[in-house]
Amino acid sequence: MAAAGRESPISGQPVRDPPRRPPRDGYGVYVYPNSFFRYEGEWKGGKKHGQGKLLFKDGSYYEGEFVDGEITGEGCRLWASSGNTYSGQFVLGEPQGRGVMKYKAGGHYEGELSHGLREGHGRLVDRDGQAYWGSFHNNQRHGRGHMVFRNGDKYEGDWVRDQRQGHGVLCRADGSTYEGQWHSDVFSGLGNMTHCSGAVYHGMWINGHPVAQAKRIVILGPEVMDVAQGSSFTLSIQLQQDNGEVAKSKHLQGDD
Repeated sequence: MAAAGRESPISGQPVRDPPRRPPRDGYGVYVYPNSFFRYEGEWKGGKKHGQGKLLFKDGSYYEGEFVDGEITGEGCRLWASSGNTYSGQFVLGEPQGRGVMKYKAGGHYEGELSHGLREGHGRLVDRDGQAYWGSFHNNQRHGRGHMVFRNGDKYEGDWVRDQRQGHGVLCRADGSTYEGQWHSDVFSGLGNMTHCSGAVYHGMWINGHPVAQAKRIVILGPEVMDVAQGSSFTLSIQLQQDNGEVAKSKHLQGDD
């Protein structure tokens, strides 16, 4: 039986200290011997079971469901050290299943987790407002996914350990597009680039640059063209390297 302790400064009545042993059943409050944990909530058979709140000495807390003494079920968690919060499913004290993680530094994640890490399918918005939705593995973007960048660029394709790798399509804010292979977050392999000016390059890329880089543009045909206003015309050009070797030839169409 708990002994009477100090008097309440309000009522003057004795204030009983929390019990030295966990309650058996029903609702109760218990402070653990190390004084780091304090639990307020439902008990069953001497274990935390049902709805309750577990408070940590550093200011962290968990509030939600308990099963046989463990944090399992739906609940909310605050980590005082980081300021991050999580609402969703828990298994044995860790975020697992579906939930929403909000980061104090900015941004949030909504989706699937395993052992507290992003795992499966979800949507991540960072503190700059950039958004990714797709597959995650070991807390990183991994698999198929979509990304909208702060500058307006959009990417859809493969990811490996937080980098664009495999096949993907990039649509830039200026209207330029690239479709092809990626490695370590840059164009690498076979790909097609259509520039917003209308110029097109199809071929191999290494470290973000075309293998056959053009140094100059040469217009093929007469120096002067007679074009009626409002009519279409075709212009042939060659992309040449310094030695005159053709890097790529294209036909551009336009309206006067």
